[in-house]
Amino acid sequence: MKKVLIITYYWPPSGGAGVQRWLKFVKYLREFGWEPIVYTPENPESPASDSSLEKDIPIGTSIIKTPIWEPYSAYKKFVGRKKDDKIKTGFLTEKETPSITENISVWIRGNLFIPDARKFWVKPSIKNLSSYLKENPVDVIVSTGPPHSMHLIALGLKQKMNIPWLADFRDPWTNIDFYNDLKLTLHSDRKHHKLEKQVIESADRVVVIGNGMAEDLEYIHRRNYDIITNGYDELQAEKTTKLDTKFSIAHIGSMVKTRNPEILWKALSEIVLENKTFSEDLKIKLIGQVDISVRQSIQSFKLEEFVTFTEYLSHKDVRKVQSQSQVLLLLINNTPNAKLVVTGKIFEYMNSSRPILCVGPKDGDAAHILSETQTGHTIDYDEVEDLKNTIVEYYNQYKKGILTSNGVGIEKYSRKNLTKRLAKILDEIA
Repeated sequence: MKKVLIITYYWPPSGGAGVQRWLKFVKYLREFGWEPIVYTPENPESPASDSSLEKDIPIGTSIIKTPIWEPYSAYKKFVGRKKDDKIKTGFLTEKETPSITENISVWIRGNLFIPDARKFWVKPSIKNLSSYLKENPVDVIVSTGPPHSMHLIALGLKQKMNIPWLADFRDPWTNIDFYNDLKLTLHSDRKHHKLEKQVIESADRVVVIGNGMAEDLEYIHRRNYDIITNGYDELQAEKTTKLDTKFSIAHIGSMVKTRNPEILWKALSEIVLENKTFSEDLKIKLIGQVDISVRQSIQSFKLEEFVTFTEYLSHKDVRKVQSQSQVLLLLINNTPNAKLVVTGKIFEYMNSSRPILCVGPKDGDAAHILSETQTGHTIDYDEVEDLKNTIVEYYNQYKKGILTSNGVGIEKYSRKNLTKRLAKILDEIA
């Protein structure tokens, strides 16, 4: 078999969305003629742990781990957090007003740790992997970001050893939704853009997760961008799960401030007042970390009695919740880059056979996928009446026992089929 070295920060037992994409590629690569070798930190600062994911790692997979130094222990001490506290996703906060120390920390993170807090792992990794690759040659190197320091490791190896390199962008770099919150100086902003451009110019192939991201990167550097979305792993067991008896609306994943669906809380509060039976049946399940702004909105619309909060579940249990729930809620961050956002959860949602209610741009990549596969409805950020009508329509189908979703053509988003496409790209550059 040909060999591919995969440089990734997120790897089991770390949990969360960042692990899934390359864990699943590794799971199936051997079926398409590629032996994966994974390079990952020995002691990463991960947002969650999920040892259940380790079962997807093929037996005998070579996993190289080296220590990483990150400034998070100093950060936690500076802002008064406990040593074992997990770092929140994006700019999710549990406080109404961030402290001055947290604001200072954001400035430090944006301006001193470029491209991110894993920058101190770049030089040691280039040195370690250069020695390893001389003794254990590979056909292709893959880097996946964020964190985008992983791309800088691959860039260093490309410059030293000229091994074919595929750079995979799971999220944007300078166009990520919180980039403008980093309090960047002009010099730092230029440095981020310079490094981003250097990566996409130097890689032999660049893979992105959607059309919007490909078009966005075209403004930085014109070249061919390969599109491989995220996907789902077929798990039949979850499809036999009994549905909730309540009219449950479930959201899986973190809810940061820009993902707070004010329009949804307004629509639900109005339906609750207008329909007593609906209020008796409604249940809202929020699985994942929730920003304080979301909790405040729920309180202001008097929906607390209908909501349950669960901070974290294993991926196995998440799949169960998805299959149990009557409706699955997909929220696209209300930010300038909203049209190019394709969250990883959309594909597992589609595979659950439950209807998807999406709040986001109707002309965005996520909306296109839902329309193409006939798996849900997308409501724009200000269309409260359309949202109310859609929820009532779902509720009426639920009362009749006919609420379901039968996706059309979702097979192309299976992890195995996506890995086949990846392997084809690897074959072309090896």
